[in-house]
Amino acid sequence: MSTNVSDNATGADVDGAIQADAVIVGAGPCGLFQIFELGLLGIRAHIIDSLQHPGGQCSELYPEKPIYDIPALPVCGAQELVDRLLQQAKPFNAQFHLGQEVTELKVLPDHTFLLKTSLDTRFHAKTVIIAGGLGSFQPRRLGCEGVEAFEGQSIHYKVKNSSEFTGKHLLIFGGGDSALDWTLELAGKARSLTLVHRRAEFRAAPASVAKMRDLVASGSMRYVEAIAQSLITENGEFKGVRVKRNDGELEDLHGERALVFFGLHPKLGPIAEWGLALDKRAIQVDTEKFQTSVPGIFAVGDINTYPGKKKLILSGFHEAALAAFAVAAHLNPAKRIPLQYTTTSPIMQKRLGVTGEQTS
Repeated sequence: MSTNVSDNATGADVDGAIQADAVIVGAGPCGLFQIFELGLLGIRAHIIDSLQHPGGQCSELYPEKPIYDIPALPVCGAQELVDRLLQQAKPFNAQFHLGQEVTELKVLPDHTFLLKTSLDTRFHAKTVIIAGGLGSFQPRRLGCEGVEAFEGQSIHYKVKNSSEFTGKHLLIFGGGDSALDWTLELAGKARSLTLVHRRAEFRAAPASVAKMRDLVASGSMRYVEAIAQSLITENGEFKGVRVKRNDGELEDLHGERALVFFGLHPKLGPIAEWGLALDKRAIQVDTEKFQTSVPGIFAVGDINTYPGKKKLILSGFHEAALAAFAVAAHLNPAKRIPLQYTTTSPIMQKRLGVTGEQTS
């Protein structure tokens, strides 16, 4: 699995492959917005994701988590953001290839690309945009013996339906934004709630930590500085977690459900073997085109790195816009790509399927 040009590559390599001007790898928010930005420039995309549904981490890990820094949307649920992006991209008829991972990428002698997936789908692409977020990822698990038997039932690493925890005795483990966000969200809905974190310092937003401490002070919830030692079970049922407090004492925390937010194991997976210049676990790009070290391959969103990089969704949206212009220039080097505005450009309004009256 390499991007090195194959000396014996021939036309037979691409026989039967799906022909594409642009293939997007990753259907998270940045990948979905990339469809839109390419579509405005008249470029139809194919998009591949290892998950069975679009949305990436937003849909898979925290669909109900509120997001506050999307321009013009004071608050937006993660799944709501995904749904809005899908609606926005709908006019451009991108073809989705879900439930499959890109396992191989090869540069052909004519500087186009052959991609193969885990389902043996093959693409012959003129350009590739990698929008893989953190790459392939798995949540860090609760480090107790026998935890596997209760995962997805009593022990959860993501919240798909917050109503499942209403009226329950709830334990939450972690000290980052996800742990604090769900603590604040569920504190008034759970029958009881205990937050467990291994130290006094939090990685979450200071305002969230302050709100949590106010809830503790009012008696609305408990906070324990400790680490998980073992599960408490009875007749094969989950009953809570025994923890070791920072003072060295053991304490049994009883609960019906445990939410564990220790973060993710980010892994580039096969992307690490594609011959792209990397900095740690991120793909190096320029800040003009967001092009990688291989011409014609671009990277946007959390998977890329450059001086001053900030891992924010809105930063990824900006990167997708500039990458789209770079893709257009790569596909048609002799053609000038003018900047047009959706409010005034008849061409863009036609592509969007709207009229001038609707956008005025």
